[in-house]
Amino acid sequence: MAAQHNKKPKGDPETTGHSWDGIEEFDNPMPRWWLWSFYITIAWAVIYMVFYPAWPLINSATTGILGYSTRGEVAAEIARVDAENQVWYDRLMEADLAAIRDDAELNRFAVNAGAAVFRAQCSQCHGAGAAGVQAGGFPNLLDDEWLWGGTPEDIEITVTHGIRNEDYIDARWSEMPAFGRDELLSDEEIDQVVHHVLNISGQAHDAALAEAGAEVFDYNCSSCHGLDGEGDIYGGAPPLNNAIWLYGGDEETIRESVVNARFGIMPGFAERLPAAQIRAVATYIHQLGGGQ
Repeated sequence: MAAQHNKKPKGDPETTGHSWDGIEEFDNPMPRWWLWSFYITIAWAVIYMVFYPAWPLINSATTGILGYSTRGEVAAEIARVDAENQVWYDRLMEADLAAIRDDAELNRFAVNAGAAVFRAQCSQCHGAGAAGVQAGGFPNLLDDEWLWGGTPEDIEITVTHGIRNEDYIDARWSEMPAFGRDELLSDEEIDQVVHHVLNISGQAHDAALAEAGAEVFDYNCSSCHGLDGEGDIYGGAPPLNNAIWLYGGDEETIRESVVNARFGIMPGFAERLPAAQIRAVATYIHQLGGGQ
């Protein structure tokens, strides 16, 4: 029975020799349309290798007869866009920063270009919406509380040279003493001045400590922060008599500021960005609603 089962019927093609559970596979030839499609793809590959970049080399690849390059195409497109934008950047450099808003077309270009620069260079610290990150000491750029000035010109200088960095001689510079760490004030005096700051900023406080802290503040802090804690924006001393805080305004955070001081650093962008892009980002930041 087995021999009769394995006997190949007359007219059937040869089998592959494989058998599974008594089932054998015919060794049929591939369809001609499939074979011709396969041959065409081989021919197309050979033609492609001749005309286009194909084989990788150590530092590049074969260029092909046409010398086509996707990177070259992208570079050409970038160069074209840069050339078109350069006309606007030239106008941006020639214009008075404060007057850019009066030129609708130039202002639109500056805001759009500045937004792109901000997203790439500034949002990592100031946040995508420019609201800042209080815990890290990155200021909110949407309100009217500005250290170092909030006019377009002031913002341009700040972006250009940065704050408290050692790379630029014209960087904005201020330094708060570490009253606790350097033992300039006793623990008792620090408690007193902390509660004085809580008092002038309208927060819950110990009245007796705050009253004593007024004198401590007058002798040690008012020269920078003002007699009433109004601050000195051009000296880099923030106001302490409102609810806007760079690092936080609760009791523990204020104590940390008094004990160890703060020394936030912002890089200067003079060597990172063209001057026209700095002007564009200054325009963008100013029109967000804050500044002066």
